[in-house]
Amino acid sequence: MPPLIWDRRPDGLRAPAMLCAFQGWNDAGDAASSALSFLASALDAKRFARIDPEEFYDFQANRPCIALGEHERREIRWPGVEIFEASAPRAPRDLVLVQGVEPSMRWRAFGSHVVDLAEALGVQVVVSLGALLGDVPHTRPVVMTGHASDGALLERLGVPTSSYEGPTGIVGVLHATCADAGLPSATLWAAVPHYVAAASNPKAALALLRRVEALIGVSVDLTELESASADYERQVGLAVQSDPDIQAFVERLEHASDSESPDAVENVPSGEMLAREFQRFLRQRGRD
Repeated sequence: MPPLIWDRRPDGLRAPAMLCAFQGWNDAGDAASSALSFLASALDAKRFARIDPEEFYDFQANRPCIALGEHERREIRWPGVEIFEASAPRAPRDLVLVQGVEPSMRWRAFGSHVVDLAEALGVQVVVSLGALLGDVPHTRPVVMTGHASDGALLERLGVPTSSYEGPTGIVGVLHATCADAGLPSATLWAAVPHYVAAASNPKAALALLRRVEALIGVSVDLTELESASADYERQVGLAVQSDPDIQAFVERLEHASDSESPDAVENVPSGEMLAREFQRFLRQRGRD
């Protein structure tokens, strides 16, 4: 059985753009996956294909789950990737959304299948979303970086080019695979405060979507995400104020952000230690 499984073939896609996001290493604070899920919900996206997980996942690292289906029948739900189409009637293009769990293996083959899918659908540009942990305060605008396969696309992306060198995830591999295939592609990353890494970050998801809107010309109502972002900033602020060490650390991050000086965060307790303490505090607070 081929890895790409079609439920149906979408017809009449207008100048489609493909957006990709994957849960896991590329997805600090669930920002990238949440952004794509919000977009899919807002545009009432419909699934038309999926990628068989058998060749690409280590099921001990990403275990399938048992769920109760119709008539209380127990079902196995496997980790994987699903592909959706989304129509945006007042926009100049439609969308193809690729979302799921980051695959565990055979990334080059996985990337080739995504490129083949994009070419079969006439996709004009592929945009991959990611989020990373950084020394950034939750009180400031989300720091964005990115890269694109050509200068014109990078100019439209409108964010500083990343100079990162080091280990990468499927987002980086997929971006390179698209570029090597001559398919216009861009990758966009949001920085998430490392001291609140375990909490979902709607503020970063909102920043990603606003940049995606500017890049591909497809807009949705972001009011709900804006409200969630304000609640997130308020709740994290209350938690920070309850611990003097964390509050001092955040103030140093704010000073560094405002002055663009990395030396401003020296001589404070390590971020890793504060992050552990902050996550413990948040767990003690419960759902609220």
